[in-house]
Formats: sequence, C-alpha cells, structure tokens
Amino acid sequence: MSAAASSQTGTIARSAGTVGIAVFCSRILGLVREQVLANFFGAGMAMDAFVVAFRIPNLLRDLFAEGALSAAFVSVFTEYDQRRGKQSTWRLANNVLVTLTLLVGGIALVGILSAHHLVRLMAPDFGLVAGKMGLTVIMTQIMFPFLPMISLAAVVMGILNTKGRFFLPAMASSFFNLGSILTGVALALILPSYGVPAIIGMAIGTLLGGVLQLAVQVPSLYRTGYRCQWVMDWRDEGLRRIFVLMTPAIIGLSATQINVFINTFFASSCAEGSVAWLNYAFRLLQFPIGVFGVAISIATMPVVSRYAAHRDYEGLKQAFTSSLVMTLLITVPASVGLAILAEPIIALIFQHGRFTASDTGQTAAALVFYTLGLFAYSGVKVVVPVFYALNNTRYPVMGSFLAVGANLIFVLLTLDQLQHRAIALATSLSMILNFGFLSVVLYFKMQGYPLAHLGRCLVKICLAASVMGVGVHFLAVWLPPHFGTGIFSQMALLGILLAAGLLLYTLVLSFLRVPELQELIRQVHGLRKRIKPPEENV
Repeated sequence: MSAAASSQTGTIARSAGTVGIAVFCSRILGLVREQVLANFFGAGMAMDAFVVAFRIPNLLRDLFAEGALSAAFVSVFTEYDQRRGKQSTWRLANNVLVTLTLLVGGIALVGILSAHHLVRLMAPDFGLVAGKMGLTVIMTQIMFPFLPMISLAAVVMGILNTKGRFFLPAMASSFFNLGSILTGVALALILPSYGVPAIIGMAIGTLLGGVLQLAVQVPSLYRTGYRCQWVMDWRDEGLRRIFVLMTPAIIGLSATQINVFINTFFASSCAEGSVAWLNYAFRLLQFPIGVFGVAISIATMPVVSRYAAHRDYEGLKQAFTSSLVMTLLITVPASVGLAILAEPIIALIFQHGRFTASDTGQTAAALVFYTLGLFAYSGVKVVVPVFYALNNTRYPVMGSFLAVGANLIFVLLTLDQLQHRAIALATSLSMILNFGFLSVVLYFKMQGYPLAHLGRCLVKICLAASVMGVGVHFLAVWLPPHFGTGIFSQMALLGILLAAGLLLYTLVLSFLRVPELQELIRQVHGLRKRIKPPEENV
C-alpha cells in the first residue's frame, strides 16, 4: 500500500475509531432499550403495534435525517467551509436549519392528522385484531414530532463533523436511547394505573429521546462559532444546491423505504409476532452496521468531499478503497459470528420476561438470513457518499429501485415456504445486488480504483473468517456441556466464544498481512492516549 493510501487509511481509521466508540455506546444502550421492550412486551400485539408506529416516522427520518439531507448538506457545507469564508458558511447553516424546521414540521403535522390512513396502508391486517389498529394509530401520532427533532439533529451533526468534531455527535444517539429508556420505563410503570396501555409510555419516551439527541449537540455547535439567526432565503445558491442533490437522493432513498413498506406489509400478514421478530433480528444486525459501517461512512464523507472539492481524484480513490477494505474487515467476520451464535446471543439478550424460547428461535432464524447481507449494508454506506461527493446521485437512485424490484420478487417467491424468514432473505439479497451494482458503476465513474488490492484483501478476509467460523462452531458444540444454564454461565460462555473467534480471526489476518488491519490496530492503541479526535488536515 502506498504512502498516500496509508495516510488516508490512518485519517479515516482515527475518525472512524472515535465515532465507533461513541456509536458503540449508543448501540449498547439501543440493545438495552430492546431488552426492556422484550422483557415488558415480548413479541405480541403491543410490540407489533409499537414497531409499525415507530416505523412510519422512521421512514421519513431516513429521508430527511440520516439519508438524503445529511449527505447533501455535508457535501455543500464542506465546500462553503473550504472556499467561501465564515459569514457565508454560517448563513447557509442558518438558512438550512430554519427551512428544515418549517418543512419537516409541516410534514409531521400532516402525518399526525393522517395517521389512521398511514397505519391502515402499511399494516391492513392489524384491523383483524381487536384494538391493534387503534393502538398503533395513537402511538404513530405521539411519535411523529420525533421527525423534526431528529432531522435538525442530523444537520447539526453534519456541521460538527465538517468542523472535525466526531465524538459528541455520534454520542448524541446515546442520549436518545437513554432518554427513551428512562422516560419510557417510568411511564410504562405509571400509565396502566390510569387505564393507559404501558406501551404508550415507550412511545412518549421515544419522542423525548429525540429532543435530547438534538439538545445535547447544541453547546458544541456554539463552540464551533455558530450563532443562531433567522435566515430563510429560498433563492440562496447553497440551499438550492442542497435541494438539487437531495431530490434524486430522496427518490433513491424512497425506494429503500418502499422496501421497508413492502416488508412490513407482508410481515403483518404472517403469524402474530413476525413484525417483532424481524425487528429484534434487524436491531442486532444494526449493531455492527452502526458501530462500524456508519462510523466509517461518517468519517469518510468529509474526507471524500474535500478531495472532490479540490479535484484530487487520486486521493479520493485511496480514501474510498481504504474505507471499503476496513468495512469488509469487520463486517465479514461479524456476519459469520452472528450466524453461528444467533440463538445464544438472542437468548442472552432478549429471552427474559415475556420473550419466550419460541421467540428466540424465530428471531434467530431471521437473523441468520439477515447476516448474509451485512457486508452489503455497510458497503453501501461507504459507496453512496462517494457518489454524493462527485455530485452524482443518479446511480444510487437506480440501485435503490433495482433493490426494490429484486426484494419484491424474492419475497413473493419464498414467502409461502419461509414466512417471516423470507423477508430477511429478500432484504439481504436485494442489498447485495444494490452494492454490486453501485461498486461496478463507481469503478467506471472513477476510471478505476485499486481493484487488485481490494480483491486480495477480500480473499484474505474470507479465508480468515472461514477459519474463525470453523473454530467457533467447534467450540460452540464442545463447550456448552461444561457450563451451567444460569445467565452468568451463559455470559461467560458467549464471552469465551467471541474472544476466541476474535483472536483466531486476528491471528490469521496478521499472518496473511492485510495493511488496513495493521492500521486499525495502531489506531486502537492510539485511542487510549487521545481524549478527542484531531482535526483532519488534507
């Protein structure tokens, strides 16, 4: 690997490592939140209703917060920050924040008023169960204001990331989880005394968690030099460029949301609990995606945007390649480990209270199929920001709609045989197709990138993950008779299996000499000495 490539690997690894630690905290709290939900509500009617109710504003959040808006804003804001001076940069920020507040606030209001129609459209079979439709509608109305809160939080995160501040914005989602857990549990215990379903408390907690996620970032935003001003100029060049970038991206991301809609529609027609089983399984899958895929994506976006702004395409290629290899380094073994250890992991985390052994088996079956597409989920999060940096959003749109068509075909072909597992399988296969399509298109758009290096690394990673998988499978069969059935015994057993797998995978990769692994190891050691990430210099 060249000196330039090593430099970019180090830059991205440092930022990704910092973000990864913060996101790790958030995902741990997210798992605690799911544990609370599983313990209190299991996988029955209340949980199905909560998942669908939260999914409706969540679909729009992916469009306006973590999707089209975030990527488009970072691209334009970075260019302003690099070339146009502080006054123009902060004016753009205020213009976006004011416009977004009015626009997304209006969408949330419409959503509250039309919640009944939205729920009936997404989960029509809920009407067959007494009280299920009404409960879902009420929680949808409660959680819709979550949308503007989280959208504003995403813009603030984009500003802070561009200014080289990664840790606190990534930690903000921890405050969302913490707020939703504490408030939700308290209200879930209190509300039944007043004749209100306990699950309503979790819906209110979700809303307050969104408020916290925004509020915790505001002091850091002011420390970067930002000052709040009322600016609403629809003719502003920067705002128009953001909307121009957003429009095709929204169309593309709407395809992803159509996938979610299709999956929810079909899941609601399967056995009761199917929506919840798929949700719990996907939440576990989101752990490695969030900690590693999103972390690397967040760290990569400002770097590739700067290279694109300076027309340094060679540096752009090196940054992209390093990011993709680091993503594969982590997600491929994570897929193998999750597939092999699906049942013990789910039993340890969720099988308490109203979450039964049967729920564990059904959730594990879905998780195994979801793991097939883990590398593609994370890979897309690395590939798409490069298209945004190049101001080319057409192909991500095409890839998304390709995935929608493939997902629908796969579901229809396998639903009768596999039931809710068909949805997990179809989701993975469609995402793999999307990732393959975007990778090929980007190769030609960038006039090539180090394909030989990627290929060599991928072969080594798959070989190491295979060795790890065989070793972990053997231990998973041999060790359990030597451990008890108590929770601490199961924690110890799972800890030994995970540690053995990590050690075996690292040893094999070290022997095979993957440069990005050595850089990641160096950054892990360096994190112990750093309190906050350094400013990137390109």
